[in-house]
Amino acid sequence: MLMRVTGAWTQLLTDWLDAQRLPAPTIRARLAAYAPDDVVPLDVWREILDMGAALRPDLPAPGLSIGAGVLPRHVGVLGYLVLASDNLAEAVSIYQRYERLFYGVDLAEVVMHQGEVEIRWARTDTTGVVADETAIAALVTFLRKQIDNPPPPSRVGFVYQVPPERAQACEAFFGCPVDFGASHTLVRFPVAYMSIPMPHREPGLRALLDRQAKALLDALPDPNAFDKAVQQLLVRLLPDGDVSVDKVAQAMNQSTRTLQRRLADSGMTWQHLLDRTREQLARQYLSDRALSLAEIALLLGYSEQSAFTRSFKRWTGLTPLGFRTQTVHI
Repeated sequence: MLMRVTGAWTQLLTDWLDAQRLPAPTIRARLAAYAPDDVVPLDVWREILDMGAALRPDLPAPGLSIGAGVLPRHVGVLGYLVLASDNLAEAVSIYQRYERLFYGVDLAEVVMHQGEVEIRWARTDTTGVVADETAIAALVTFLRKQIDNPPPPSRVGFVYQVPPERAQACEAFFGCPVDFGASHTLVRFPVAYMSIPMPHREPGLRALLDRQAKALLDALPDPNAFDKAVQQLLVRLLPDGDVSVDKVAQAMNQSTRTLQRRLADSGMTWQHLLDRTREQLARQYLSDRALSLAEIALLLGYSEQSAFTRSFKRWTGLTPLGFRTQTVHI
């Protein structure tokens, strides 16, 4: 399934055009074609968003301005669920659980990174600078609007490189160091922030919205069925080493081109799926103290433990041994 956003999210740009007093009849006409419950292909959203951002060439990072206008209604039931959460940890968990209502696919990972909680999204070729900027600015702004004296994130990361003036604008907006050219788009918070209570928490309302979100999620087609079939095959093939997209395609009785196209339809590349599968398996294997690091490397299809160590550090920022030690103490 192709990545998309909800029609409600496009209202964020309409509201920004209003706030900026920009007529933009062509952009408004395209936005007006979508109702809140509609599905908007991500490449269409990116194109319209870029058109809107181009109307303010004086802004070094227009996505920050657009994302700063976020309201719960722009995110639909997911936004109201976050509002009704008990604390920031529950809000993060809810976002990850129901992200598919927003993007149509599950993208976010929540990982521990050196005593901090990191929400991260794998690199895709379909988002773009302004769309990523808008999304992360909206996420941080949404939390800022709900919490009194909100602390800044400890770090933000984007996968793209930007000019110095755009980098400076991002660091000023987020109030923390911002990495560019990172392996993931990410937001990181100290673990202590996770206990911050949400001021509008309502357990009864949250339970009601949770049921509604589950019903909406059940109504969506499963975009990951094909991904999971490939992942299950990878689990069997990885210990033999030398796993390639050609071998997997052959094992699934289809051409390499067909496999790559079907992965692209799920918003995935072969390398991303391979890395994600290896990382997920590595985390499971590292929790089993009976497995040595060398054995884990072989189970993941690495010919040398050093290659596994380099990959794991790229994924998580930690060595396998460091991750295993940290997991014991969490």
